Order: sequence, then structure tokens, then C-alpha cells
Amino acid sequence: MKVIQNYIDGRFVPGKREFADINPANGTVIAHVSEVTEVQVDEAVNAARGALQGEWGRIGIRERAARLHRVADAIEKRFDCFLQAEIADTGKPVSLAAKLDIPRAAANFRVFADLIKMNGLEAFHTETPHGGNALNYAMLKPLGVIGIITPWNLPLLLLTWKVAPALACGNSVVVKPSEETPATAALLAEAMQDAGIPKGVYNVIHGFGPDSAGEFLTRHSGVNAITFTGESRTGAAIMKSVAPTVKPVSFELGGKNAAIVFADCEFDAAVNGLSDAVFLNTGQVCLCAERIYVERSIFDQFVEALKKKAENLNSGWPLDQETNLGPLISAQHREKVISYYKLATEERATLITGGGVPDFGDDRDNGFYIQPTIYTGLPESARCVKEEIFGPVCHIAPFDSDEEAVAMANDSKYGLAASIWTSNLKRGHRVARQMNVGITWVNCWFLRDLRTPFGGAGLSGIGREGGRHSLNFYSELNNICIQL
Repeated sequence: MKVIQNYIDGRFVPGKREFADINPANGTVIAHVSEVTEVQVDEAVNAARGALQGEWGRIGIRERAARLHRVADAIEKRFDCFLQAEIADTGKPVSLAAKLDIPRAAANFRVFADLIKMNGLEAFHTETPHGGNALNYAMLKPLGVIGIITPWNLPLLLLTWKVAPALACGNSVVVKPSEETPATAALLAEAMQDAGIPKGVYNVIHGFGPDSAGEFLTRHSGVNAITFTGESRTGAAIMKSVAPTVKPVSFELGGKNAAIVFADCEFDAAVNGLSDAVFLNTGQVCLCAERIYVERSIFDQFVEALKKKAENLNSGWPLDQETNLGPLISAQHREKVISYYKLATEERATLITGGGVPDFGDDRDNGFYIQPTIYTGLPESARCVKEEIFGPVCHIAPFDSDEEAVAMANDSKYGLAASIWTSNLKRGHRVARQMNVGITWVNCWFLRDLRTPFGGAGLSGIGREGGRHSLNFYSELNNICIQL
């Protein structure tokens, strides 16, 4: 059986032991993954440090950008390989992975390759106390070795979202992908080789969190910064780990995102958009909407329309083009989501649809599928309204005024995203400004411009990614003052 190895200093190397890579669609073992040792993490960090002192540290911005474009070319050349690996690891439908995950991975490299060539910084003409003149100008230098820890829900997309700007700024990286989805990080190493990225610039270590790859990486004194996307609890643990060496961190964490649907919305557009916002990738997207607030006059109509959307989703095999709802990532995660389904019943929710596990009568019963689920009737204090579930589920509640809707939407420890649905753009602008989140969509969802800031507030994270915000994080800003 295939073994996915660590990639250190330009070579694939075995680790101390192997663990199973499971296909979520049928529960079968599709590969074994080699867990890294602490000594090998040290070797990976040293290799990354050495790359900065070698060819990678000497080439200019234009050449770095050209090589990143070649990485994008290499991803596109291996499109089918990346697609198959991503589907096998995640179970997501081919229709989603083919139009989102793989194209976006290539786009991430192209966007940041172009942005780094256009990045400009401030300069000031300064009068000295004695009547002379000086020139102050800023410049960006690479931070150094970046530790990158990525989640299982969008493995390749979020990996390249971090690797691309880090390399564009001249850094080297040590990547720790989720133990659930290791395959595309290894494939990206092959694309790096094809594109002429020097050895040591891109390294991959496999393993788990505590007392494994994640902890070894975050506490390593040779790592200059950590960027992480994943659960808020894990982010808190990483902050403790990096505290002794005071590393910069960039965290994109969880969300309990709200949507507000006004009676004057384009009804079909709102239903279609929020069907995606709740059920895309089986609800396993940090930006998914788990709380929907609907103006009372259209509440019953909206609940019925979203119910029909949920019941028409096709939980087929991932490689079938008709499939639009895949499995959850693992048996453990399904148990978590099911526990919230049970909790909703205990909290006296009204079940609109779903609430359980489908029965297929074939090998999918060995996978981790779950029913798309809608609840109503819970108080705002209910755990199922407050806590992130990260599955294909939402709670829908009515509201009677703009002020009530805003108050309920903002009543959360999270602050990642929100969406507002109204044909009154004055209202859309006004309400959007009141949302305590990092990104608010009006009459759309998941529409991204990679140049714009992305991140959250509260338990949803620290810092911003995207465009110049990514470039600033992955760089050290220096001011140079020259007396003229």
C-alpha cells in the first residue's frame, strides 16, 4: 500500500511509524502516512534555514514570482492527480473539488506572484533639526522560516493560501498538514520540484498535534512565525507553545456565522445562496452559516424552501457528477456532529428535516455520511445556537426589526463572517457596518477577491490574510533613514 512520507530538504523520507489515511466515503484505508520524529522536524527547520542562505535567498523578486507561476503551471499539469488525491482524502464531491479546490490552489500562486512584483511601500522626505534633509523609506525583508499548519476541510486550497505568499516574500516553509488529509501536501512537493524551487524551501512533516509534528514545529526556536487555520482551541494551544519564543502568529479559527434575511430580499437568490452557505462541503467550511435569522413575515416560507433544498441534496459517491453532498471527514467528527443533533432534541428544538445518519445499503454505510439538518425553535442561549458544530446544519429563527436581527447575529464569541440578504442596498450597507465580523457578504456568500483582507475577530482569529495583508505578515518591515 502507498506510504505518504515526509519531505525534507528536497527528499521524501520515512518517519518513526505509520498511521492510516482513511477514505471518508467508505471507511477504507487508502494509504499509510509516515509520522515525523522530533529530530526530523529539526532537520526540516535547518533545511529551511539553509535554503534562505543559499540560492533562494539570493534570487530577486521577479525570479521568485516567475517560479511561483511555474508552481501554478505544475499544479495545473497534475490537475487530475491533485483532484483524485483531494477527493480520496476528504470525500468531497468531484464537482466541488474540480471547480474550487484545485483551480484555487493554482490561482493562489499566480495572485501572490503578481502582487509581490507590484508591492509598494512608503517613503518620506524629512527636514532635520539643523535645516538639513533626510530620506526615510521602508523595505520588506523575509521573516525567515515559517511554520504552516493547515486543516482538513480545504487541504490544498488553504495550504497554498499560506505557502504562496510566504514564498513570494522570500521565506522558506515547514508545512504540517492535517493528519486526516496528507496527500496533496506531498503532491505539492513534486510540483515544487518541477517548478525549480530549490531544496529546503518547501518541507512537509506529517503527524499529530501534542507530542508530535504540530508541537515540535510550534515550539522550535528556529521557526520565525506560525500561521494556522483550524479550531479555536488548537489556536489557543499554539499560542501557549509559541509564547516562550514570542513568534508572530496568524490564526484563522472557528466561526458560528450568522445570516440575516430580510423580507424584501430576492427570495430565490437568498434560498439558493444560503443552501450553499449551510451545506457546501457538508458544512465543513469555517465560513458556513449555522445561524439564520429571517424576518417574520417570510419565516415559514423560507424554512419550507430551505427544507426542500436540503432534502434534494444527493449524498452519492464522490466521483459521481450528480453528488453534491459528501461525507464528513471522519468517524470521530461525525460523532461530534451527531452529539449536537441529539443535544438539539434535548434542548427542545423543532426538527425540520434530517437529524440522523442515512442508510444506503452499500459501502457508503461504512463511510461518514450524515443527513443535512435544519432546526427551529431554540432560544438564543441554547448550546446548539452558541457552539460551532461544523456540519451540514443550521438553526433558523424569526426576527421583527433590524435592531433585533443585528443584536442576535452579533451575540457570539466568534466573529468570522456574516451574510445579509436584502434588495435595499442602503440597509445592506448600514447593517453590514454593524456586524462584528471580519467579512460580511451582501446578497452573496463565499465570493472572494484574493486581494482583500480575510480573517476574524474574537474566537475566530488573529490577523488578516489576503493581498498586501499576507505580504505584510510574512515580511519584516524595516525603515531606512539616509541623511542627504
